[in-house]
Amino acid sequence: MAEEENGKGVPTVINPQMGSIEAVIEDIRYRAQLIARNQKLDSGVSATGVSGFIAGFVFVLFMAIILPMFIWQVI
Repeated sequence: MAEEENGKGVPTVINPQMGSIEAVIEDIRYRAQLIARNQKLDSGVSATGVSGFIAGFVFVLFMAIILPMFIWQVI
């Protein structure tokens, strides 16, 4: 009985309030995933940029110049 009066007794575990910390961790994780996805997209575009430009240029030449010439029988 004397132990309880002095504040000494069986220690109890207090559950910490981790809600705000977990929300910050999830926000950081989400932002890191966005940054990683953006870097992957940027590296993919830069790796295929030249070949994509050439393919697009050939397609435009075909659709804008060669195909109308065949249709109007200019050649």
